[in-house]
Formats: sequence, structure tokens, C-alpha cells
Amino acid sequence: MTAEHAAPGATAAPAGPAAVPLADLPAAVGRTFGPSSWRTVTQDEVDRFADLTGDHNPIHLDQEYAARTPFGGTIVHGYFTLALVVPLMAELVDVTGVATGVNYGLDRLRFPAPVRVGSRIRVTSTLTEVTEVPGGYQAVFENTFEVEGQAKPAAVAVMIVRYYA
Repeated sequence: MTAEHAAPGATAAPAGPAAVPLADLPAAVGRTFGPSSWRTVTQDEVDRFADLTGDHNPIHLDQEYAARTPFGGTIVHGYFTLALVVPLMAELVDVTGVATGVNYGLDRLRFPAPVRVGSRIRVTSTLTEVTEVPGGYQAVFENTFEVEGQAKPAAVAVMIVRYYA
């Protein structure tokens, strides 16, 4: 990822994504990709996410209110954290020879620890399963969102992606 194509708040990843040809995807089961670069989540991004989704919980938006909670400040929406899996995973793995790829869903999603606004997060992804589907493969990735300086992960998401030739 070049600097001019980097997402706002992102720092350059140490290397480009690992290219995995679609036909070789089953052989990559068990492989861990990452971590991605660190990405800072800003209050402006959280505010815009709230406006887009209609989730205006003050824990995300009101600094004064949030300071009085156990979190000590505003926190990032869990689903905003999850949505960042797309640009962060794009830094890690590129399945080549694909006509289209689609998000098929989640098997499990947990938010063990909050992400304080202004924190830096990154993702590590492990390919845990690949099965053949008509026209391509279904891949299961276990994604762990790490927060810089925090022991517990912010999110763990078992994501299912379908890749079609």
C-alpha cells in the first residue's frame, strides 16, 4: 500500500499482501497473515460512523459523558471496528485469480475489550478452513483485532468469504 493510497489514520504495512492464487487457497489453511499496519481511529471517524448508522450512543460521541464511564473516554463502535477488517485484511492477503469475492457472513463475533477513540488497532488473520463451493471456494478467516498497549483483543471475528473464479 503506497502512502497516497493509505486509509486515513493508517501507517504503512511492513510488506505488501501475500498473494495466494485461488487454486492454492486450500493448501494455505493454517497460515497466519499479518499483522497489518497500525491504524488510528479518530473521533471524527466515529462521529461519521454514528451519523451513517444512526447509532448515537453517548459512549461513542460525548467526551464528558464517556469520561464518567468505566472506559474513561469515548470508545469506538464495535461494528465500526469490525468494518475496518476490510482495509486491514487487504494489506495482508490477496487471493488472486478471483472474478469476485463476497462477504458470506460471520460464524462468531466477540468484542472482549473496548477500543478507546485515538487508539491504534491492527489485525492478524488466520485461514482456518477452505471448502469448495460451486464456482469457487469458501474461506474461513479468524481475525483478531489488537489494540496497541492493551492485553485483551478488541475483537475476534470468524469471517466467511466466498471467492469465485
